Amino acid sequence: MTVTVFTKPRCPQCDATKRQLTKLGVPFDTVDLSENPSTLEQLQAAGFRQAPVVITPDNSWTGYRPDLIKELAKSQATVAA
Repeated sequence: MTVTVFTKPRCPQCDATKRQLTKLGVPFDTVDLSENPSTLEQLQAAGFRQAPVVITPDNSWTGYRPDLIKELAKSQATVAA
């Protein structure tokens, strides 16, 4: 399962999201939007307006969403079992 977290520097919600994913054992890739302006434009065109943007195979969301992170970790554990 590929999970990508699109972040920006000095973003408390981004840091909290990455900490929670790591704590729950969910592997993820990080993309710094300050270094990828074209990706930022694509996300904005898709309607995303705040960081982080989390994209999973089945879902996407913005902001720190511990409820969705826990759901993601559970679904990952089910797939791995």
